[in-house]
Amino acid sequence: MTELKKLVDEGKIKYIGLSEPSVDTIRRAHAVHPITALEMEYSLWARDIENEIIPLCRELGIGIVAYSPLGRGFFGGKVVMESLPSDSVLTMHPRFSRENLEKNKPLYSKLANLAEKHGCTTPQLALAWLLHQGNDIIPIPGTTKVKNLADNIGALALKLTKGDLKEISDAFPIEEVGGNREFEWKPLLSFGCFNNGGQVPNRNSKSEAGKPGFGDFVPWFPLQVSILGLGCAGLSGLLNAPLSHEAGSSIIKEAYNRGITFIDTADIYGHNHDNELMVGKVLLFLYINTKTHLVEYATMQKTHGGRSSSVFHVKFSRFWFPGLPLNLVAPFPFTLTYILVLQMEELKKLVEEGKIKYIGLSEASPDTIRRAHAVHPITALQMEYSLWTREIEDDIITLSRELGIGIVAYSPLGHGFFGGKAVVESLPSESLLVSHPRFTRENLEKNKVIYSRLENLAVKHASNPPQLALAWLLHQGKDIIPIFGTTKVQNLDNNIRSLAVKLTKEDLKEISDAVPVDEVAGEREHSLTSKYAWKFADTPSK
Repeated sequence: MTELKKLVDEGKIKYIGLSEPSVDTIRRAHAVHPITALEMEYSLWARDIENEIIPLCRELGIGIVAYSPLGRGFFGGKVVMESLPSDSVLTMHPRFSRENLEKNKPLYSKLANLAEKHGCTTPQLALAWLLHQGNDIIPIPGTTKVKNLADNIGALALKLTKGDLKEISDAFPIEEVGGNREFEWKPLLSFGCFNNGGQVPNRNSKSEAGKPGFGDFVPWFPLQVSILGLGCAGLSGLLNAPLSHEAGSSIIKEAYNRGITFIDTADIYGHNHDNELMVGKVLLFLYINTKTHLVEYATMQKTHGGRSSSVFHVKFSRFWFPGLPLNLVAPFPFTLTYILVLQMEELKKLVEEGKIKYIGLSEASPDTIRRAHAVHPITALQMEYSLWTREIEDDIITLSRELGIGIVAYSPLGHGFFGGKAVVESLPSESLLVSHPRFTRENLEKNKVIYSRLENLAVKHASNPPQLALAWLLHQGKDIIPIFGTTKVQNLDNNIRSLAVKLTKEDLKEISDAVPVDEVAGEREHSLTSKYAWKFADTPSK
């Protein structure tokens, strides 16, 4: 809020608003700078804000922007209610699941009858009801058709009495609505946590009221991110052809709209920092996990202490917004001759100057982790971790939990191997994966047996291989955040559904046993880069 207030003072923005905040958040934000508007879900079947939020807003003079005023299209007409497209995200919404939709259809029929009484359409009546709740409430219906736009605007002509409003409300009793108002994975995505590297997670703490998914962590963890993250390397063509900025930005926006707030990028992804530029176009209030390579000590001396300070002036220009919280992660070095302590001291300065918020490491050895952590608390480690890459379980995860460090699990789908038959059976000839040890012809044939086992287990759990592979990883601990990559919204939605897969200890063992690490054919790294993996990444002490 302090940063946003500065932007108002500088004339860069005119007003400040909040979206889906709690009562406490509204009061605290408003104390820093007046809040102009709140964006909240509000419709005939989503009225929970009426008890506390609306009275508080009227007390403070804050307007309400009512999103999903037509109940995510439910009141839009029979076409939505009776023939929802199979590829629509709404098929995952609790109120549109087959059983709940059947329960909700009679409610729609009641509203349709009332609409006929008032000589209007169902969406017009639903919008008119909302418009009559007060001049400080602005509904924002969405549409892709001019016809629907005109129909929605027609709601302004409807005049309703207090008796009409009560009749409409009574026709749609909230307690009779089938299903929760939110996607089931939304609250889960809101509470993955990383410590600041100074405290050990409290495994016995209870969830805070109203904060599902917080259970294994004490409430004062400074960094909260979605428990699934999006890896953006593939958007700039790390393995396959790069996407345009428009297409790549669309994927990032869709991920954010679905609750993903942890984004992984790097200055080496794409030509000329393409990936960071792409990410910078879309993100203002997400946690950005951005990586920079460490350089040799001789170069550090020439740049007055290190590359860190100089490179971040450039990074800020790529990310646009200087108040954006950046989580710096240093990946495995292409040279092991830099002096870790000096580099950590430079990064520590950036934290103290407020240029970055947290420090992390990638592919770091236990010795490197301990020495880096002694200079400044490490918040997270980025390590490869998946069903077929579990080396970090013996040393790294144990050490990380001892020090209170989170794990960002990259390649959680085994470089796409568990992503589906399309990857296993038809790898594009131009893909870099064709040269990966586990995807060479001979090894891929051996590994297909492992894929088949997982596929069979996925059927048992009413899921698919990528969902089961991610669910297995998510069940390893809430301090482990998988960051999957994708270039398709369909795969994004599919991966997010892994949050709905619940596994017992017996299930986890069965899945682990189905993918025995000693049966995986091929090394986890290309031969050219394997020498830089964490097992060989001890850095010199001086």
